[in-house]
Amino acid sequence: MIYYAITDRSLAKGGDLLLQASGLIRAGVDWLQVREKDLPDRTLVAALKMLAPEARRFGVRLLVNGRLDLALASGASGIHLPSGGIPTARARALLPRPFLILRSCHREEEVLRAAEEGADAVTLGPVFATPSKAPFGPPLGLDAFRSTCARSPIPILGLGGIGAGNLAEVVAAGAAGVAAIRLFCGMANPMKDIPALKAASDAGCRKPGA
Repeated sequence: MIYYAITDRSLAKGGDLLLQASGLIRAGVDWLQVREKDLPDRTLVAALKMLAPEARRFGVRLLVNGRLDLALASGASGIHLPSGGIPTARARALLPRPFLILRSCHREEEVLRAAEEGADAVTLGPVFATPSKAPFGPPLGLDAFRSTCARSPIPILGLGGIGAGNLAEVVAAGAAGVAAIRLFCGMANPMKDIPALKAASDAGCRKPGA
């Protein structure tokens, strides 16, 4: 089960990106995407360079949103390609494994293409209705999500409208994990809340009698 947090410094105390990201790293997320598109390149690289050693120390994969140059310059361990970003195959040619490549997908055919072109995993959504993903069309729903997970040769992380109350449903549908902004960045106390979320979701995903 992969817990993939995506930063949003507008939800951080005082707008402090480093405080937010460091807290999530130490609290136990598996992957962390720094997704502050409006920050100047110099500021973003400086933040990533500060976070990269801490991420390695805690075994967290640190990803950059969309920018191969910044990922390479900062010591990040992965990149998240937007659905309209550079082709996955091009990124894979420039960033050989173990560098992690994720791709945002909204339909099954996009997932299969990303897998063919060398992505290590994808996010797929929106699974449920959420205002931030409205431009990408209506939510997939669990049935379509389940069908795509069954056909995908690479891990799929559910994205969009996922919270503590429906996380177990998404995993039961075949997700390798969940990706979210508000689920993680909206926590009052990540050091306490993320372990509690993991314990609750693990219990909810466990088969009866296991």
